[in-house]
Amino acid sequence: MIVKLLDGEAASLLFSGWQDTMIWSCLQGVMGEVYGDDFEEPRSAMAVLGDFAFLAGELSPELALFRPWDVRKDFMILVPQDEVWARLIEGCHGGRVKKITRYAMKKEPDVFHRDHLKRAAASLPAGYELKMIDRELYEHCGRHHWCRDLTSQYPDYQTYHRLGLGVMALKGGEPVSGASSYSTYREGIEIEIDTKEEYRRQGLAYSCAARLILECLDRGLYPSWDAHTPQSMELAKKLGYHLDYLYTAYILEGR
Repeated sequence: MIVKLLDGEAASLLFSGWQDTMIWSCLQGVMGEVYGDDFEEPRSAMAVLGDFAFLAGELSPELALFRPWDVRKDFMILVPQDEVWARLIEGCHGGRVKKITRYAMKKEPDVFHRDHLKRAAASLPAGYELKMIDRELYEHCGRHHWCRDLTSQYPDYQTYHRLGLGVMALKGGEPVSGASSYSTYREGIEIEIDTKEEYRRQGLAYSCAARLILECLDRGLYPSWDAHTPQSMELAKKLGYHLDYLYTAYILEGR
């Protein structure tokens, strides 16, 4: 039987050494949930935050097939702890999962150069401006699919204002690109980048991300970056990050 752990720290040893901040968010009780096969001493566990589910510990087909009761969407990204878990996911889900590669960037608190980031933030094309995400922009993100993930893990503006942080590029008052916290953990945020399709390849995400990183540094937060695509990885490198490693994940669609 799979249960929701009331104390995520009960599963901390199962995720030991895993450097993904979304797992830390779950274990710390800041955001997300942790599920396992036992309340007090789980041998297998799944940390779930937003679209992501991280599987760790002893192999459990039941957990590999588990869909949290309150997850209504038909899309998840399953991240296995190792190759053995990867084979189990493939065996349990078959053709319903698509294997992908993601790119983990190193967590180096002293790697950023403020002058470089200031120039990047100021490099917006003429006619654009940067604005921190306030209540109006938070509500805008909730109404538009292209930027929904900038704020979607925070159930209301009060929660976003308390835990989240973000910036958007506007043209004529219309938001067209943004960088924000996808999730929050005690020491920092996990960055999400989105740009409206017709405004891509203009350097908008570069400026937004630079401004967000500067805000994080000013507040003593670490701006963690985990790239979904090679393009996201290259953008991170332009801002000062270095590639740490590549890892396997699985996109699961349907129920």
